[in-house]
Amino acid sequence: MREKDGARWLTAAEIGEPLGARATLVQFSSAFCAPCRATRRTLTEVAAMVDGVAHVEIDAEAHLDLVRRLSVARTPTVFVLDARGVITRRATGQPRKADVIAALGAVVEA
Repeated sequence: MREKDGARWLTAAEIGEPLGARATLVQFSSAFCAPCRATRRTLTEVAAMVDGVAHVEIDAEAHLDLVRRLSVARTPTVFVLDARGVITRRATGQPRKADVIAALGAVVEA
């Protein structure tokens, strides 16, 4: 994770997958988290609806260094990254589809 001018960035190497051309939805999950499964479905659906958006799910237990650096305290935690990897939004708990679409709209139209 990098910081520049107060913005926090994540790279493809840090999340283990390529960034989306327009935005990336990064989800931190854990194995026995029921809301994580529902969040996975929602984010997968939204990513499929919007061209250039990727969804990356990260196992929080296997990536404790990143969890600590990003202060992830519970799962699911979702980050919205712009095309460069800048963290533009963060939310904990199971997101509503409309909220995810709205957060993406602000990023992909900017």
